[in-house]
Amino acid sequence: MEWRDQGILLNTRCHAETSVIIEVFTPSQGKHAGIVRGGTSRKIAPILQPGAQLDVMWRARLEDHIGAFTVEPVRSRAAIVMSDRLALAGLNAVTGMLSFCLPEREPHLALYQRSEALLDLLGENELWPLAYLRWEVSLLEGMGHGLDLSACAVTGAQEELIYVSPKSGRAVSAEGAGEWADRMLPLPDVLRGQGDASDAEIAVAFRTTGYFLETHLAQGLGSRPLPQARARFIEAFSRLL
Repeated sequence: MEWRDQGILLNTRCHAETSVIIEVFTPSQGKHAGIVRGGTSRKIAPILQPGAQLDVMWRARLEDHIGAFTVEPVRSRAAIVMSDRLALAGLNAVTGMLSFCLPEREPHLALYQRSEALLDLLGENELWPLAYLRWEVSLLEGMGHGLDLSACAVTGAQEELIYVSPKSGRAVSAEGAGEWADRMLPLPDVLRGQGDASDAEIAVAFRTTGYFLETHLAQGLGSRPLPQARARFIEAFSRLL
């Protein structure tokens, strides 16, 4: 069994004395793990940094074996993030969330393309928080928990949509919420692709997407807690407000 692709390194862990097991996200193979022989060596270890873009070849005797990777660097993102706290927190959030929620060996091409484009914006701190928010929305959609913010779930109205139903993920208008308004989640304009996308609105939107990541996505994965990397990114962003 053999395939070759280019992908994003999500994480590494030690294996035996000199090898590591890496997890990569590729367009055609999805999230896929394999062993890198000699991965702790001075030659290979610097290449295996989370977020790195790699050319990988995977081989195994049988398809269900963990198999082994050979890797070649395409581009490193480490230099961009090491001197930038927000960029480093953002990179860790993206790789952590992808490792957390992606099923093994299942392609998600649209999400891969969005993830690569987002990581290529690292260091552009004026653009990154909004890009990351849109990525979280696409992550929810790609994992089957997409938000429907096009019209009020109660009245069908497309105006004055200011809430999101915590149960259905659908937009709700002020009229539609009625006496249940205090149980609704906020729907800032930035979540609908409208308005000026101020940092304050983005912060509010993170609370809403975070709710669905925690109570819908994570619960569907065995009620595991979300990676702390996301919380650290939100905290780093909040310090800039």
